Amino acid sequence: MIDTNPHHSAPGADTILANVRAALEEDIGGGDITAALIPADAMAIARVISREDGVQCGRPWVEQVFAEVDPSITLQWVASDGSPISAGDTLFTASGPARGLLTAERCALNFLQLLSGTATACRRYADLVADTSVKLLDTRKTIPGLRAAQKYAVACGGCYNHRMGLFDAFLIKENHIKACGGIAEAVAVARASAPGKPVEVEVESPEELEQALAAGCDRVMLDNFTLAQMAEAVARTAGAVELEASGNVTDQTLRAIAETGVDYISIGALTKDCKALDLSMRLL
Repeated sequence: MIDTNPHHSAPGADTILANVRAALEEDIGGGDITAALIPADAMAIARVISREDGVQCGRPWVEQVFAEVDPSITLQWVASDGSPISAGDTLFTASGPARGLLTAERCALNFLQLLSGTATACRRYADLVADTSVKLLDTRKTIPGLRAAQKYAVACGGCYNHRMGLFDAFLIKENHIKACGGIAEAVAVARASAPGKPVEVEVESPEELEQALAAGCDRVMLDNFTLAQMAEAVARTAGAVELEASGNVTDQTLRAIAETGVDYISIGALTKDCKALDLSMRLL
């Protein structure tokens, strides 16, 4: 479990470059035949605006897109990642060869729209429980190939990151427990095989919670517990182990879950159900 704070640090340059090159290859292929209609020496200025309120996110990917298409293009940003934006706001202007501006447009906006949409959804959820101590976590329910990007957007929106993947923390779930022969057995093997890695166990009943506590895990995920069961789990553990609520979390149920006193709430919708923010680029 990463639990990074929302001071949004972008992924490494290699990750961003790989994302961008894959997107450009997909879009441009053998060449932008429509942009080739424009004289090679034609210069232009473009402005990107938001058509709705939200939270900006995606600047490193946008910058990399334009740099890959034409390094002579210059960008002037008005907003920064994590900043609230309103409908009609200019996010940035781009100046340079018209061909390059138009070739880069769609890939740049795809990254900016998706990640701003993710950050906007996260900010909406975070605002609902801003006066509580709970931390809202993302999950591995991300767009293939863009997990690091979406997790960056989650942080820009004021939520937190769970584990990055299957390699950096244990999350022992129902099928793992069954295959290992029980919760105690699974936790013991985890401790022996990768000392120092965080160990979380998903439980589906108060009885399994007791087994997880006895096994000595670091965090317990309360899967689809009722509100009453969550409150009882908080009272039972009294801070001895971190508690994470999961399952049936919506903007309608979130507040009540937070008020049970759990430490974390994981929400798949932060990354899998996000709606891209409506942005537009126009030549001036």
